[in-house]
Amino acid sequence: MGYTESKIEGRNAVIEAFRSGKTIDKLYILDNCQDGPIMTIKREAKKQDCIVKYVKREKLDQISETGKHQGVIAVASAYEYASVEDILENARQKGEAPFIFLLDNIEDPHNLGAIIRTANLAGAHGVIIPKNRAVGLTAAVARTSAGALNYTPVAKVTNLSKTIEELKKEGLWFVCADMDGTTMYELDLKGAIGLVIGSEGEGVGRLVKEKCDFTAAIPMKGDIDSLNASVAAGVLAYEIVRQRLI
Repeated sequence: MGYTESKIEGRNAVIEAFRSGKTIDKLYILDNCQDGPIMTIKREAKKQDCIVKYVKREKLDQISETGKHQGVIAVASAYEYASVEDILENARQKGEAPFIFLLDNIEDPHNLGAIIRTANLAGAHGVIIPKNRAVGLTAAVARTSAGALNYTPVAKVTNLSKTIEELKKEGLWFVCADMDGTTMYELDLKGAIGLVIGSEGEGVGRLVKEKCDFTAAIPMKGDIDSLNASVAAGVLAYEIVRQRLI
């Protein structure tokens, strides 16, 4: 299976990409560049609420694959994003209580791809990621997901805390993976549920954690202090699966 190239270079190409409705995950612009085409690109980026990074020429040269970036490189999504409503509709169509993964601070594409793969196999109805502090749906993520991106919708939201609040109105409750939480086997994880996972280093952000109803800890017997994020997601997801099967 081929994956679409995710870098778009040069001013006209980037303007075209925005105007054709392509999903741009991130935009790199030469620092202090203020000419007409660049200002047009900035306006388009603002409309799409796209992340813009201002960088030095050396950085652009390093990222560039064509050597003709003209001071701007867009990183486009390899896959289209779904909406949160699409994810809820997925659950409704299957006649199941919603089961959603929410990811905070997952910046490694291999972790994101592996978690999407786990979400698919565990029967989750979708994955939600934030616009900031997250990797987008790049070709590397698509490869690591081993095809799961074709079946599991991924939504990108501006504010994860606000999204949790909105989903609570839909009857979901939220469990956050946290080493200081209650052992997962002691929690009732049935029903409409959102599983919130953070990275090993950063964990789940404080504001997001405060919105969660429970924190779940994975029992660990070893000598190191944390599991890889995608492994932790798998362990917790399958405890949810076990309880949903009872």
